[in-house]
Amino acid sequence: MKKSTDEVKQMFLSFFQEKKHKVLPGSSLIPTNDASLLFTNSGMNQFKNILLKENKEFKYTRVVTVQNCLRTGGKHNDFNNVGYTSKHHTFFKMLGNFSFGDYFKTEAIMYAWEFLTSKKWLHLPKEKLWITVYKDDTKSYDIWKNIINVKEERIIKIGDKKNQKYTSDNFWQMGNTGPCGPSTEIFYDQGHHLPGKPPGNNTDTGTRFIEIWNIVFMQFNKINNENITKLFRSSVDTGMGLERIASIMQNVTSNYEIDLFQPLTNLIVKMSNTQNFNYKHIYVIADHIRASAFIISENVIPSNEKHGYVLRRIIRRAIRHGHRIGIKKIFLHKLIPTLINSIGQDSHILQKKQDQIENILKLEESKFVETLDRGLILLQSKIQKLKSKTISGQLIFELYDTFGLPMDLTIDICRKKNITVNFEEIKTIMKHQQKKAKNNTFHRKVNINDDIVTNNDISSNFIGYNVIEVQSCITSIVCNNTYCTAIKENELGILILERTPFYAELGGQIGDSGIIKNIHGKFIVYDTQKYKNAIGHIGKLISGTLKVNDVVNAKIDNNKRSLIQANHSATHLLYSSLRTILGNHIFQKGSYITDQFLRFDFSHYSSINLTDIHKIETMVNTKINHNILIKTNIMTLEAAKEKNITSLFHNKYHDTVRVLSINDFSIELCGGTHANRTGDIGLFKIISEKGISSGVRRIEAITGKIALSNIHTKEKELEDIAIMLKTHNKNITRHIQVLLLNNRKLEKKISKINEQEICNIVNKLSKKFICIKDVKTIIHTFKNENSKKLKTIIDKLKNKLQSCIIILINISDNAAIIIIGITSDISQKITANKLLNTLLKNLDGKGGGKPSLAEGRIKNLIFLKKELINIKNWIKSNL
Repeated sequence: MKKSTDEVKQMFLSFFQEKKHKVLPGSSLIPTNDASLLFTNSGMNQFKNILLKENKEFKYTRVVTVQNCLRTGGKHNDFNNVGYTSKHHTFFKMLGNFSFGDYFKTEAIMYAWEFLTSKKWLHLPKEKLWITVYKDDTKSYDIWKNIINVKEERIIKIGDKKNQKYTSDNFWQMGNTGPCGPSTEIFYDQGHHLPGKPPGNNTDTGTRFIEIWNIVFMQFNKINNENITKLFRSSVDTGMGLERIASIMQNVTSNYEIDLFQPLTNLIVKMSNTQNFNYKHIYVIADHIRASAFIISENVIPSNEKHGYVLRRIIRRAIRHGHRIGIKKIFLHKLIPTLINSIGQDSHILQKKQDQIENILKLEESKFVETLDRGLILLQSKIQKLKSKTISGQLIFELYDTFGLPMDLTIDICRKKNITVNFEEIKTIMKHQQKKAKNNTFHRKVNINDDIVTNNDISSNFIGYNVIEVQSCITSIVCNNTYCTAIKENELGILILERTPFYAELGGQIGDSGIIKNIHGKFIVYDTQKYKNAIGHIGKLISGTLKVNDVVNAKIDNNKRSLIQANHSATHLLYSSLRTILGNHIFQKGSYITDQFLRFDFSHYSSINLTDIHKIETMVNTKINHNILIKTNIMTLEAAKEKNITSLFHNKYHDTVRVLSINDFSIELCGGTHANRTGDIGLFKIISEKGISSGVRRIEAITGKIALSNIHTKEKELEDIAIMLKTHNKNITRHIQVLLLNNRKLEKKISKINEQEICNIVNKLSKKFICIKDVKTIIHTFKNENSKKLKTIIDKLKNKLQSCIIILINISDNAAIIIIGITSDISQKITANKLLNTLLKNLDGKGGGKPSLAEGRIKNLIFLKKELINIKNWIKSNL
């Protein structure tokens, strides 16, 4: 019986509930506390720590989930397969059941077989199921053969690739490191009428044999390529692609024909110039719009790094495939309503963010279409000029770096045209760029090699949340990138203390300044930085000598710290105000907090108008006026997640976190220093708002005395303007309006005078032509005119004379601008750019243009007269 995708999903959950599994929600598409993955790529991701170490707080030994997954890079990368197969996706849903030290191989295999074949559940024909096992996993082989009674010819052992241990397709690994183990896979035979061979080493299963379920026996932890250790307990991790099993239950041979995709592919076909529903371009767009929508729903926006870069690649690939099938207008955002209506039970996830998703897609696509049109024309011209069927990595990088054409897009186009790409050269260029970027970063005041400090096991204890001065001991000194026992007068270096009140730059807040001293020496701290577990005080010894193990007095610049704290607390108020006024789609993308100003980057798809700027300022200042106590609490990460915290929980945090709250208005995770009360901020003023990348805005603001000083400066400027206009502050707007009106009137008069002057010049020049082989030719020199005026004269002369060659020269500041205009009938014999280049050849000039109009500049005026005579002969010989 045909089952909908939602029905298949619910049957899976119900089956394992009956087997005493706890139904848990899937985790975020962006992994929590796992720096090794950009996106969740399997159901096991959220349970990684439970596999690696015993977690007494986790009370379940049997779990079942439906997990949103994304595979676009790293070890599990399906990006390049999408569109070229009917079964691969970037975004997909994985059905998974898990055992943590409970059942193992026998039960896991029996459960899978029962769900797939029993009449109560999916009732698939047993003879259509094929099995693969890891070659060394005799236990799994015996279970399939002797307990499940699968025929031997349908159980295939899969070995390691190139005899390298643990490289088999049936030895599963979450990533390059982490939990791993042998696996057994179940394949479904869709029929001999389809192409494909039974699963096995290096065989093409085609569309006939489809892998539907992977059962992994987690027994090991991969440290690196050489080291694998046993886990403290054996567990089971299974994964079955919902889209694949739904296609089997709906009796179709492509995932893109199931109920989830059909409305979407129908709409894409309707938008396109094709009627081929199985076309690979349709598949790519359908997959990528779904992936993009779910990524954006996790508050990711397109950018050039990390999660945002993956999103940008997916969106841009979808746009290009749209172009391939004739969709030239912006279209991705128009697919979102149909997508939401077709995904069944998950529609609410996207519905909440629909406006945000559509606006971000619209903005990204409109920007990329310009890049795409320009870049593809340029790429095509470069390909035509290739002397061989190989394109250099340097050219690919230049198209990206100079014209914004994505490298993966260029590579994909070259692949379609059977042009070989020099990947090694691309890698070399990218490494060089990374090294160059790294070399351009340096500490303020002191040039320090971070590795000198971070490669040593030294640590500091920060005690500066409530303390500005403390006695401490110098544990390490670094001078000239070397550890030393002492620092002398006028030397630059880093002091590391046993404990310190100095806050090291972190989380956008700059490091503290201050003084470290004793009776023997005085060290000025310019900046404070974190080096692994150590806090480095960067600065200069201005007198005496300081040594390792010296007891010193460490005191921060409290005035600077107070200003920083005011700006940091104001940043939290700004963040909450933005979300309150503009919407919950606002998420922090970065911040920079100093003693002079604060900078806050956030996700938003359009500029903020002045009315909303004023609303935001008013809301922040209202909270400042309420003089609210700013509280901090230390709690476990799990406890923090249960609170209404505005935070990026997919960032890496420790097991315990610091939660900062300003009543219920702002509750965030924050390790920085803050004012005691909101009243300490004094005043808040936004000084700029702008876009810094696609979908990311930046606000800069000031507080306290600096904000007040800024207002006084603006008032003084206004007063100065009023004095210049000989009016009062209150009348400035009206006075400027009158000036602008008068100015427009004068501009119109001047424009009429200029038009008349040009007409007079055109009339005179039209009578002064010479004939070269019956072609009317005008050569005339001006002084101190502008190029725009000369081009207008050329256009009018062309219209009046109909067929002519015009060479106008403007001499100004011992240089000359030459502009050449040629009517279309003559340009078939002599082009303006060729004529210009001939004229410039002996004049040390530069220029270029089109067949009908060209412009150049020369500095050598001595031979200009002679070359203008010679050019007449050249024209004559070329007509």
